[in-house]
Amino acid sequence: MSDEAEVKPVDPSQWSCPAPSARVDTIQVAHGGGGRMSQKLMEQVFLPALRNPALEALHDGAILSLPPGRVAFTTDSYVISPIFFPGGDIGSLAVHGTVNDLAMCGARPLHLSAGFIIEEGLPIASLQRIVTSMARAASEAGVTVVTGDTKVVDRGKGDQIFINTAGIGVVPDGVEIAPTRARPGDRVIVSGEIAVHGIAILSVRQGLEFETEMLSDSASLHELVGAALDVAGSYLHVLRDPTRGGVASALNEIATAAGVSIELEERSIPVNQAVQGACELLGFDPLYVANEGKCLAIVAPSHAKAVLDTWRRHPLGRDAAIIGQVREEPKGRLVLHTRIGARRVVDMLSGEQLPRIC
Repeated sequence: MSDEAEVKPVDPSQWSCPAPSARVDTIQVAHGGGGRMSQKLMEQVFLPALRNPALEALHDGAILSLPPGRVAFTTDSYVISPIFFPGGDIGSLAVHGTVNDLAMCGARPLHLSAGFIIEEGLPIASLQRIVTSMARAASEAGVTVVTGDTKVVDRGKGDQIFINTAGIGVVPDGVEIAPTRARPGDRVIVSGEIAVHGIAILSVRQGLEFETEMLSDSASLHELVGAALDVAGSYLHVLRDPTRGGVASALNEIATAAGVSIELEERSIPVNQAVQGACELLGFDPLYVANEGKCLAIVAPSHAKAVLDTWRRHPLGRDAAIIGQVREEPKGRLVLHTRIGARRVVDMLSGEQLPRIC
């Protein structure tokens, strides 16, 4: 008997990553392999939608020239379910969310990166729809997607697609926006009806129907911020987009950071009738439901009306309202004056009210 082990031929059909056919309609593992399939995906899906000189270089990164000012930098990840929803999709949401994070710093958004983690089997038509939506949202916001990455995970190891973005913007001289700048006497302004995005997503998941179609409020808010800065300047102290955890969580964080109390008037808070009804039916408090196209501003009392009037002239701010003010005590607390004349403390959520919302 020979000491050498018998070598059996390998059956190509047992390979873990078979060579895909030239024409495919869904994402294959090979699309993430860095070879011809990856190149084809870039040429057919990403470049046509997102084309700009920095991206066309297909380099490991983007080399950019920035205007004078301080650089604002942010990153976020998007895992929303479902990936297509009334009023938007994961692509537009990723752009809106990143643009808004920069705007809340007082920055003018300029450039984004985008990383796609795609599950094997996702229809390429769905990916094209997402990327096209992202390109449209970026164009409307005046930003460019200058670099990115794609990875493919095995079927069942993801949930269709996740997107990670990072963004760069420039903060003009003289602009100082920070949660620590809230001062007693400042007014709290919200740019419109709250809790719309969360209820829109929940309606799709649960099959809820309303008399009017419930659309997400997902939008880029940089123009609203720019308009507020134009009329208030350094009197605009704090900006925040109340996404996960809603208005209540955002204002609790600000009150804690600034060492102040914030008091809200329930009668002044704009809530859509359908949203209010859905919240009552499901046992939700609109103050805790996520928003993706609303802005909170904390402004010195001398300039609050100017910001309010300016926002109401903009399509995204027509329902803006002054909903409360900042007090000195009790520090770190958010207090609500209810419609029946009572007062209650509105605390932070202890957990996630509605997961996979963004």
